Amino acid sequence: MLKITNKVSQLFSLVSQKISARLEYISKLKVVSLKPQTSSVGNVLLSYRIEPFLLQAAGKPIPNDQSWNWECLIIAQTFLDMGYSVDVIQFHNEEFRPTKKYDFFIDIRHRIESLAPYLNPDCIKILHVDIANMVFRNLAEYKRLHDLQQRRGITLHPQRYEDINLGIEYADYATVLGNDFTCGTFAYSHKPMYRIPISSSVVCPWAEDKNFEAVKKRFLWFGSNALVLKGLDLALEAFAQMPDYHLTVCGPVNSDKVFERAYHKELYETPNIHVHGWIDVGSQEFLDLTKNTLALIYPSACEGQAGAAITAMQAGLIPVLSYETGANVYDFGVILKDCSIENIKAAIEFVSNQPTEELKTMSRKAWEYARNNHTKECFAVAYRNAVLDIIKNRSTTEKTTNVDKQLASAIAG
Repeated sequence: MLKITNKVSQLFSLVSQKISARLEYISKLKVVSLKPQTSSVGNVLLSYRIEPFLLQAAGKPIPNDQSWNWECLIIAQTFLDMGYSVDVIQFHNEEFRPTKKYDFFIDIRHRIESLAPYLNPDCIKILHVDIANMVFRNLAEYKRLHDLQQRRGITLHPQRYEDINLGIEYADYATVLGNDFTCGTFAYSHKPMYRIPISSSVVCPWAEDKNFEAVKKRFLWFGSNALVLKGLDLALEAFAQMPDYHLTVCGPVNSDKVFERAYHKELYETPNIHVHGWIDVGSQEFLDLTKNTLALIYPSACEGQAGAAITAMQAGLIPVLSYETGANVYDFGVILKDCSIENIKAAIEFVSNQPTEELKTMSRKAWEYARNNHTKECFAVAYRNAVLDIIKNRSTTEKTTNVDKQLASAIAG
């Protein structure tokens, strides 16, 4: 049985040893079934990603490119440790139908809505929120595309559009990767929410010999696809107007040919802008790059909690973020008042003009915050505590309901 330890390496060594995945094929539908080491006390259905479980069953390493690779393993292990059997399905599996009683159902997208009629009435339904509410996100992306259209006279297609998700309205509880912003996009539902810190792919060493004076004007944009949603266009336009400041771009620029053509001049013909492309955050190359960079500039229009921001903080970069990244910066970073190009430029100049010792202090605080709050171990502890509290609350509610029924029966009698 997995014990939560003080060392991330121990945590995942035990996960790898103790989760034994068995593939079942039910009407050609793939389900990963996991059994606890003790007698099962009930059943849990997890609608998330099955790839990490399949890789683990095959003895292959778990990739570090996305936090869900290990977070879904931790969720499953949490319930296994509590004695539950766990069935895992792919979150977009539209054909699966439950054939047994489930004590818990955890989902990250649309399955709560579709499977609610088939679940036993006492099943506790938990929406695992890893993105902002879909109505907000779709609107945010279209707003950015409209702004781009007006500024540059070009129209790009949305990259992250998803159908509206009603999961929060069918759920009993939510676990949320995010902060006040993220929770706020779901607040209309009035459902109990538990904040879980997103975990980081890496835990980087502190760069003792980093020369903060030398890197005061060097910034990084670091993100995945949906480049307009994540504000790369705004960062490029800002730095194109600031020739004394340097921007390195780490992201899949060449996979979005329309965007690449639209911003070819800024990307490849502007001396102070450097396109790196994809980078392995677990590599020495990433450590070398961040050692020669002061801050992350990330004016995203919408995130759950931006993994890119947390990873950058793990490497000691000062975060210059939009509020909508869902990440906190306290006194070691800057939250943009808005994501106008002028405001981005002002924030870049503000950070760069801080005294060198202050920049070192901010960097160290960002690094310490990420290490203390955004690791795989922190995720595991927070998720377990959330589940325990949900169980406690449900038990209290059931007792109160039973007392009310007894009182009503006595009064009626």
